[in-house]
Amino acid sequence: MTQRIRPGAVAALALLLATATGCTGQQPGPPEPSGPPAARGAGGQGADGPRPFTLLAAGDVLPHSSVIDQAAVDAGGAGHDFAPMLAGVAPVVSGADLAFCHMETVYGKEGGPYTGYPNFKSPPEIATALRTTGFDSCSTASNHTLDDGAEGVRRTLDALDGAGVRHAGSARTAAEAARPTILSAGPGKGAAKVAHLAYTYGTNDIPLPADRPWTVNVTDERKIIEEARAARRAGADVVVLSAHWGTEWQDEPDAGQLDLAERLTASTDRGRPDIDLIIGTHAHVPQAYEKVNGTWVVYGMGDQIAGDMINYEGAQDPRGNQSSMGRFTFAPPVKPGERWKVKKAEFVPQWYDTVTGRAVNLNASLDSPEGGAEHLREVRDRIRTVVLGRGADRDGLLMGE
Repeated sequence: MTQRIRPGAVAALALLLATATGCTGQQPGPPEPSGPPAARGAGGQGADGPRPFTLLAAGDVLPHSSVIDQAAVDAGGAGHDFAPMLAGVAPVVSGADLAFCHMETVYGKEGGPYTGYPNFKSPPEIATALRTTGFDSCSTASNHTLDDGAEGVRRTLDALDGAGVRHAGSARTAAEAARPTILSAGPGKGAAKVAHLAYTYGTNDIPLPADRPWTVNVTDERKIIEEARAARRAGADVVVLSAHWGTEWQDEPDAGQLDLAERLTASTDRGRPDIDLIIGTHAHVPQAYEKVNGTWVVYGMGDQIAGDMINYEGAQDPRGNQSSMGRFTFAPPVKPGERWKVKKAEFVPQWYDTVTGRAVNLNASLDSPEGGAEHLREVRDRIRTVVLGRGADRDGLLMGE
């Protein structure tokens, strides 16, 4: 796990050294119908014809105590408001046809108490802020999913449902766990159906409830492939996997990530890949993007929101507040039954300013009249170097805004 600085007052955020640690899920509701499954699974064909769409994915939402404190300040004493801290990236998120987040933590009871590391219980108002920002679905499988047991999972999914945010990776019932999360990438019959799968490497040694082993998806290659194929049968044109994996504080993907990415992207059914995109979380630092067996893999996006961080060497580490958002434009297949392909792949560098409690779209800030700060440019350039570290630019990955 990862230690983090947990400031008790906003004015002293950058100086305090109280530690906090973190890392970080499936979703109710049947697939949205748009005709018989055979038609929906045949390349998104409809009366209007299949249409391209953009999908955006962002990193870990990890509310440490300092983040919760900031949301209380932004709410003016009336609960917690997390929307202001995400406002800087909202245009990018809401501008996509579909946007996926990673909700690392579970929610506490309305009114609290709320806690940061080591057992997170976050204010449920986060769900409303995620929807306000433009997120359509969140992975909820993480090593913190069982921090407050099955009740924490129930509260989290209830709050996401109430806010209109879909979810994948944890479940309240066996039926919910068995049902693929499928979303429409826009209105009308021409919109692609996108399945969202989510799995975590583990749960911090907290055992799965004996009577509810389906509460959270723990990584199992066979199960991932089975769910991907079930989603195809339910009408999914594109299957996206959120993978909570890797080694914290390691810029490079580890051997486990590389091996699993290789095997999952090589898996096919009737000549069609089972997985169309892998988006990774957990390492708390940005990691590379790479095209593996023709499929884009984001090994790690970093933390979209998190408090000041301390690494394993006991030092404050600014990498813990750096991240990227991945944006992928999918084009429909030429022939029914073929694969939807990514025709444009982009990354958007982001930084969470723990002093102001705001997520910053780095390129947009550098282009604005108020932008241009040298430290922002340095952060942006470092993220770019890491993201392109495995040669993704040669496969066409671009830096977006």
